[in-house]
Amino acid sequence: MQSSHTSPALNTAAVTSAVLVLLGATLPAAVTVDTDSELSRFYRQRITWSACEGADMPRDLQCGKVTVPLDYDRPGDGTLELAMARYRATGTSRGSVLLNFGGPGGAGVPQLATDGGKKFMHLTNRYDVVTFDPRGVGRSSPVSCGEGTEDAPAQQAPADATDPRTALEQTRETAERCARHSGPVLPHIGTVDASRDLDVMRQALGDKKLNYLGFSYGTRLGAVYAAQFPEKVGRMALDGVDTLTEPLAEQGLSAARGQQIALEDFLDWCVKGASCPFGRDGRSARETVVRLVHSLDRNPLPTAGGPPFSGQDLVGAIGQALFSKQLWPTLEQGLSQLVKQSDPGDLMRFFAVGTALPYRGHPSGRLARPGDVPADNLPAALVAINCADDPDRPSADRITRDVARLRESYDKASPVFGRSRLSQVLLCYGRPKGTDFIREQVKDVHTPKMLLVGTRGDPATPYSWTVETARRLGPSAVVLDNRDEGHTGYAASRCVHAAVDSFLLDGSLPADGSSCGPGRSH
Repeated sequence: MQSSHTSPALNTAAVTSAVLVLLGATLPAAVTVDTDSELSRFYRQRITWSACEGADMPRDLQCGKVTVPLDYDRPGDGTLELAMARYRATGTSRGSVLLNFGGPGGAGVPQLATDGGKKFMHLTNRYDVVTFDPRGVGRSSPVSCGEGTEDAPAQQAPADATDPRTALEQTRETAERCARHSGPVLPHIGTVDASRDLDVMRQALGDKKLNYLGFSYGTRLGAVYAAQFPEKVGRMALDGVDTLTEPLAEQGLSAARGQQIALEDFLDWCVKGASCPFGRDGRSARETVVRLVHSLDRNPLPTAGGPPFSGQDLVGAIGQALFSKQLWPTLEQGLSQLVKQSDPGDLMRFFAVGTALPYRGHPSGRLARPGDVPADNLPAALVAINCADDPDRPSADRITRDVARLRESYDKASPVFGRSRLSQVLLCYGRPKGTDFIREQVKDVHTPKMLLVGTRGDPATPYSWTVETARRLGPSAVVLDNRDEGHTGYAASRCVHAAVDSFLLDGSLPADGSSCGPGRSH
């Protein structure tokens, strides 16, 4: 997270301004659905599948939708349609496995369509492989903060400003703008509601148990489901494990440390080759990157037809590239172009986005058309969901004191990423309190064994979060230690991929604490 985690294919810079409305009372630790209640009509539905809309959609990918209540406490007050997609099982099916690719704010349908879903085709030997756009995301009533807010790097709150109160006021104003553009889903966008949607999907798919593979933020969603519906958990694998307990300020500090470690690993790799623009010494390379960031913050480089490229833009680009070791050569090339030619063009492509569409939400709750999803939906949903899941709402006085106190510790954790990560202190200022369910209730779950994968060099979900969350979930959690680089392991490591598939397909678990070595990538 910041918790702003993103999936392996959904890397975006941190956005620190959005809105949220109070979620309401905390749910009990486990949800029991009365089949005679107002919710029963949602549990009786079945999904109608057909060809997916869009010229570039794979022919064998089928799309459908499921209807869920806008508010589970008031199921008669409106509904939402959630977009879904699947690849049919090619062998004897044992039901479905649901995928969540992370974010929060990542749309599942276009992710599964990417590369024809090749990474998951082995799972079709036994399952229908299914994904979805969560509420508020993608085609499922997407939230937005309006025109001009799609540029993630430009939206970072100036947490290190001389006057933090000015930054807080800007954050509050942006929150109000998000409320105007997001429609009625915004008060109900958090993970607690999304988990209940998962259970409706499970039933609509005809599965007695939920088989699930979640990445990054998707691990938070899976853990919440395990707490709410322990008797419905089937085979659950969580890759790139999120924290369930840390306040946002501590999450930012942990993330800064994780990104710094990932950067140093990249630089150690870079200086071993002849093309590295920072020479052949790792320590000197780290110092040079810090000086480069500070120099560009003082004197940004002009760009063709856009805003100048600053040091914080460089930080955002590096952060994007560190999500995957496969991007290291491209990052090296972009840095070389910047250092030798003062040209940031290649680096800017790491966070290039389109133009936001005018958008006022979908009051009907019906699916948005693919072309109508606002360009800022991912960052807008990311902040809204993280705030909906966080119960802390410190005062302006407290935040101002904390920013001054934390600045030194953030810079110590990462002289490169500390400044941008410190903006998380402001993330939810002025928003109604989020749920305390995750922090207080998602623990000591009584479910079948679950597989948790943590990657040592993960820049977004530090390995310490895997250990912490496994301890919190209790004896049901089995940890696989991936001693490699990048965010999550399934897409990059043959060893992790095989372990996860073996568990989902055959129920075969590695020993708790076993490991995958580095360099065993696809």
